[in-house]
Amino acid sequence: MTKKVLIITIFTMAVTSAVKAGGLMTNTNYHIAFDRMFARGASTEIDAAYSNPAGLAWGHEGLQLSLNFQKPWQNRDIETTIPHFLANPQLGYQGYDIHQKFNGKASAPIVPALFASYKKDKWVFSSMIGIVGSGGFVKYEEGIPMFNAMTMGKIFEKSVATFMANPQSPIITPEMYNLDSEVKGKQYIYGGQINITRKINDRFAASIGLRANYYDGYNKGYVTATTHQQLGGQQLMDLQLDVTQRAWGFSPIVSFDYHQGPLTIAARYEFRSKINTKNDTKALSVTMLGQKTDIKALSEQMGNAATLSALASAMGDQMADKIKNYMPDEHVRYDMPSLFVAAVGYEFTPQLRAALEYHFFDDKHAQMADNRQKELKHGTHEVLAGVEYDINKKFTVSCGGQRTDYGLSDGYQQNTSFACDSYSVGFGGAWNISDKLRLNVSYFCTLYSDYTHKQPNYLGTPYEGQDVYSRTNNVVGIGLDYKF
Repeated sequence: MTKKVLIITIFTMAVTSAVKAGGLMTNTNYHIAFDRMFARGASTEIDAAYSNPAGLAWGHEGLQLSLNFQKPWQNRDIETTIPHFLANPQLGYQGYDIHQKFNGKASAPIVPALFASYKKDKWVFSSMIGIVGSGGFVKYEEGIPMFNAMTMGKIFEKSVATFMANPQSPIITPEMYNLDSEVKGKQYIYGGQINITRKINDRFAASIGLRANYYDGYNKGYVTATTHQQLGGQQLMDLQLDVTQRAWGFSPIVSFDYHQGPLTIAARYEFRSKINTKNDTKALSVTMLGQKTDIKALSEQMGNAATLSALASAMGDQMADKIKNYMPDEHVRYDMPSLFVAAVGYEFTPQLRAALEYHFFDDKHAQMADNRQKELKHGTHEVLAGVEYDINKKFTVSCGGQRTDYGLSDGYQQNTSFACDSYSVGFGGAWNISDKLRLNVSYFCTLYSDYTHKQPNYLGTPYEGQDVYSRTNNVVGIGLDYKF
């Protein structure tokens, strides 16, 4: 029984990181103009190569380029409380109080994005290259609660069973050993998008496009439980996981723009991108008291089907299905959802502009591992607003905000991948260095609502506990736009 649950535990170590604005699997902050204003769905400037390709019909005649750099940093924390964990009055053990904050530090290097467009009369050709989904690393240097608590529980359960058979054998409680645990993950979706825009008449334009998406991620982790030196320094268990996942997906895009005087009304639809990753499993094993079970090696010898069948006999079909996601060469889905955008922009004066925008990410129909998307109450709704003001011909300032509602539920949230509803605010400015060159700078932060997940039977144990999920997010950016 102990080995069974420990094997199950190792497969729950996958961690996703998303340092971004946008839906659960999708970024929307590529250009610095977004970071400093948010509502850019009615733009006719170079950032419209992503946010409103049809709007480029009213943009710069000729070639223009934009290079943008962003630096995000984020915390993804889990605060776990389990009072009197493992309490057993019959054995005189009062339990071990767990109240720990697991700090997940998410980071990404400098994140670039490149935009280009070329307009000739009624035709525009444009493109964008950037990190279009998630984008970053996360590391829990003390592991995660579901991992550590299950480990403690099974060590205790095993020692009690041994004690009942041999009263001379000690009952091993969490106070008697050290846990060395770490979980880390990476998730990037790189994207390259091309668009063709046609100005149909003086007020209406349409665009079609295609984005290629490349998923590149990994999940790595370990836990080693070793008794204190005064108790012999014995290794009780060692778990190892190292899985890389990669795949391609494609998103057709259509865009429409209506432009009359100071008013712009725009709509964009991105189709769902099916991303079916293939596992490259480098390590998948559990060692207990020196006895190693190498599941990866078993799979290579017996094949995945036979290995999973044997595991299902020992653990049940449900747990075997979860393990399947990390077996060598297995396929795991990380679809990017379809996205609908509607935006209205209005120029109140030659100096003052404002915009209002709505996003809907259809996450409930974008397949995730184990069909987790079905646990969501609804897809992601976002409302964005922004305002921009030209101080003079050289300097522009702007600010904006965004509300994001993911439709979260207890069934969706996991230690390994969680989300929190949020508000984002951003501001910044632009400096027209010359008639051709513009410098953009920005800062935005996201204010998340903590999510409390109470469990009367924490991780299937008879003990009550809860996890409180919290996040912070900050992004600074700088970019250059150049018109030829």
